[in-house]
Amino acid sequence: MLIAGVIALCVVILILAFLFPKLSRHPQQGSQKAFGLGSRGASKAPGKLGHWLSKPFSSSSKMVGKSGSAGRKGRGKMPL
Repeated sequence: MLIAGVIALCVVILILAFLFPKLSRHPQQGSQKAFGLGSRGASKAPGKLGHWLSKPFSSSSKMVGKSGSAGRKGRGKMPL
């Protein structure tokens, strides 16, 4: 369920970045900040468990960032 939510968020950020490049930065940064909070909270667990628990949050943050930059990059390549 969480994976589907992250994928849906990436698709929304991608479409928003393609249609409204300047307006897409705020939602992208907000979602990355939320994933960062989850990552920092999960990394407080002891030992390797903290690394394992924080990894899904950090990879989700990377995916959201990449989808936003891909949308803006695609918009920049448009002939209009």
